Amino acid sequence: MAKVYDIAVVGGGPAGLTAALYGLRNGKSVIVIEKSVFGGQIVNSPKVENIPGFDSISGDEFGDLLLNQVIKQGGEVTFDEVKKVESDRVHARLTLDMGEPVYSNTVILATGTTHRKLGLENEENLIGHGVHFCAVCDGNFYKDKTVVLVGGGNSAFVEAELLVDIVGKLIILQDMPYYTAEQKLQDSVLAKPNIEKHVNTKVLEYITSNGNIVGVKYNENGVENTVACDGVFLAIGLIPENGAFKNVALLDERGYFVSDEYGTTATCNVFVAGDCRTKSLRQVATACSDGANAAIKACEFLKKR
Repeated sequence: MAKVYDIAVVGGGPAGLTAALYGLRNGKSVIVIEKSVFGGQIVNSPKVENIPGFDSISGDEFGDLLLNQVIKQGGEVTFDEVKKVESDRVHARLTLDMGEPVYSNTVILATGTTHRKLGLENEENLIGHGVHFCAVCDGNFYKDKTVVLVGGGNSAFVEAELLVDIVGKLIILQDMPYYTAEQKLQDSVLAKPNIEKHVNTKVLEYITSNGNIVGVKYNENGVENTVACDGVFLAIGLIPENGAFKNVALLDERGYFVSDEYGTTATCNVFVAGDCRTKSLRQVATACSDGANAAIKACEFLKKR
């Protein structure tokens, strides 16, 4: 007979691993299923300085610390992709891509998001090494340097607000004929003297030397140009990875799980946590908070049962 876990966590980033830790500390049996890398997207940051308790730590090291803590507490972990979750509101069945189904009394979906990328040659190798997604995490590495920011919506201009006061020069490349960020946000950023702005541009290539970013090639209004820079920040959107679970948790128009800070969903034994849910701030600290909240709610559900 297959084992039935108290809590099955889908996703091994900060939200999922924190949820697992809180479940284990409450005496529950927990399995964490991760399809890619334990630690989540933070592992792509070589140096992180905004995680409470650490002056500086690599994202990879932080992810390992979380994972090892869960294992030491007795949590089970496995690499696989959850293709489907079915719930009768008492028990749940998780269909995996490679392994046997997992059975659990509750499920915490901590599936995270994927940063939209440009799809250029060598891009994956440059992420965390010249190509970044988070100004809060990585902006200070470019103090007084030249940085290219790709994007023109609200998220791009929020990143720009942080970067513009750190870097020596900020070059904003937008692929549309105009910026789509709120006008007040645009006015605040574009008034800065160290801004260079371009629209109708398409980035064609990362220019590197000895494995480091030294510039980008782009097409602007049909004319190819290059610009020298020390780093590139991409702010062209996030992609939630939630579509496979829409049968157990409502999605908003952008594909995020609709939920409050406690991670509750329309399915009473399914909870959500982290960047995958509707929220205003997506950072490691808030992901951990989400994981703790979802786990406590899952434990409350189990107790009431």
